Amino acid sequence: MQLDKAILELLEQNGKITNDEIATLLDIPEEEVQKLIEDLEQKGIIAGYQTVINWDKVEDEKVNAVIEVKITPQREVGFDAVAERIYRFPEVHSVLLMSGDYDLVVFLEGKTMKDVAQFVSSKLATMEHVLSTATHFVLKTYKKHGRILDDNETDRRLVISP
Repeated sequence: MQLDKAILELLEQNGKITNDEIATLLDIPEEEVQKLIEDLEQKGIIAGYQTVINWDKVEDEKVNAVIEVKITPQREVGFDAVAERIYRFPEVHSVLLMSGDYDLVVFLEGKTMKDVAQFVSSKLATMEHVLSTATHFVLKTYKKHGRILDDNETDRRLVISP
């Protein structure tokens, strides 16, 4: 399992790393790396590969929203059935069960604010067992999946003059 964890950490840091590079870094045969990765994929531990994109630098505008959802848990399935209905919508990127004032947090992407509002008002808020929603629009993303997207780093030290 230690070897699996090392491979997972390398893949998480760089999804483009090759099996040959992993083998070299871990000092194991490339065939073993391939077998271990295939096993991790079959078990669902590696659920997919994703590229982190700074959409603020692309002309194609998108609106991202974070929606807090309060729901009534269902008997014998708790929050899972409602969460599944929500995550099946193609606009929905992520759904997380939370502790605190709300039960689920939904990450959503639309072309416009109106698209997001339409989704919330017609699909989400009207869903059985949904008690309330609170929508927050993302204004700017500074860091995503461990990667800093705001590359306008400037030297913020105070200038000292004699």
